[in-house]
Amino acid sequence: MSAEPGNSVPGSVAPELWSGQVLVAGARVAGASAARFLLDLGAVVTVCDNNTEIAAPLVSAGATAVSTDELLERPDWTAGYDLLVVSPGFRPDGPLPTGALAAGLPVWGEVELAWHIDKSGVLGPSRRWLVVTGTNGKTTTTGMIESIVTAAGVPVAACGNIGLPVLDVLVAEPRVEVLAVELSSFQLYWAPSVRPTAGVVLNIAEDHLDWHGSMAAYVAAKAVALSGPIAVVGLDDPVAGELTAGTPGARTIGFRLGSPHDGELGISNGQLVDHVDWDGSGDQSVVPLIRVEKVRPTGPSGQLDALGAAALCRAIGISPQAVERGLETFTVGGHRSQPVAVIGATMFIDDSKATNPHAAQASILGHRRVVWVAGGQLKGAAVDDLVVAVRDRLAGVVIIGVDRDVIADALARHAPLVPTVTVVTGEDDGVKTAAPTAIMAGAVRAAWDLCAADPDTPDAVLLAPAAASLDMFAGYGARGDSFAAAARALPGASTAGVS
Repeated sequence: MSAEPGNSVPGSVAPELWSGQVLVAGARVAGASAARFLLDLGAVVTVCDNNTEIAAPLVSAGATAVSTDELLERPDWTAGYDLLVVSPGFRPDGPLPTGALAAGLPVWGEVELAWHIDKSGVLGPSRRWLVVTGTNGKTTTTGMIESIVTAAGVPVAACGNIGLPVLDVLVAEPRVEVLAVELSSFQLYWAPSVRPTAGVVLNIAEDHLDWHGSMAAYVAAKAVALSGPIAVVGLDDPVAGELTAGTPGARTIGFRLGSPHDGELGISNGQLVDHVDWDGSGDQSVVPLIRVEKVRPTGPSGQLDALGAAALCRAIGISPQAVERGLETFTVGGHRSQPVAVIGATMFIDDSKATNPHAAQASILGHRRVVWVAGGQLKGAAVDDLVVAVRDRLAGVVIIGVDRDVIADALARHAPLVPTVTVVTGEDDGVKTAAPTAIMAGAVRAAWDLCAADPDTPDAVLLAPAAASLDMFAGYGARGDSFAAAARALPGASTAGVS
């Protein structure tokens, strides 16, 4: 597996590459968007997906469909195609990408295709791309950018890994001038030509290493976001903070929770501030952006996301006033540090989207004292560093999910005095137990019992699982909904004051 993205992209790109014979791998959101767009351009499109039923609408639109397995059975399957467009989930070492590259066939992701289309002038003047990546906080930061640019009166859309695919936004009416593009490491790997107007790497922690093959490859994919003229990095993160602009002459701008140095954004006297001379005029003044208490979500992770968003917006000339208005009106997305119920002074908070230890740590550190509801599929991630970092804030822990023993063992080693309850799930030795919603209800009741028993009343009962959800639930959203319903069903629970 290659550690460096980009070896599938030709040195020069002609429109004939995407207007000829194109094979699109994957018929879900990204693949369907690419196929529809290519068909509208007049390309001859073949869609391969083992679930040929989901390709039926594309066939109706003029594409040909074939199962991936059947395609790969043909020794000369690459013959006759000018381009392979892969959906983000296709691993670099999979048979489709490796076979195509071995035959000299270019392999692009849907975002790579969108980039070349936008730069070609087919759809008019190219747009300004603001690219957001990181292990955690991407969606919140991208939403903040959309809110800020909207407050400035500029047509903008959040897209990529959030909202619509980039190609769909490029053809939308009325025309969008700024793209707030959330990109995963998978999307960035398959989009190595992207050179955003400004891009940010918020943070980097171990994740998706099974897909990338190594931490170095994961970091290299993320760093594609820093290949434009303005590269923004989260300085408080030990990995992201070491990254710099990826092209000669580009500027690296940092942001931190403390007072900023020259060329940085940060926090000073209770305000998010900008200490960057964006226009090269020599003005070294510190520009206030917004009071810390106005930023949502609250806590360090929300403040860092806001600083990253502000940096990208300031890079394209958005005023400090628009930054403040946009952050004030920004609404936190579902299942991201979302208050769902309250009993007395304790808030029940759904952060089901905290699906890895790095995200869970940031979530917990946003509160003084919590009862933590954790567990699910850890995907091989270790939780020892997480437990060490948050143990002083834990009033108790309730553990669920398939990897609950890993979390329980880490707590026993590093936080043995923290009260811990394990709620057994339904996969034990083939013995059928309660449904996931009933297990979550039991977990929430146990969490409230721990909370009520603690003499130092916790601020929150916090669902921040540090793990994926598919061992028990249809997704992190279903997990969060189950937590919210269980919290609201507790005696004395109220939604008054919960937004």
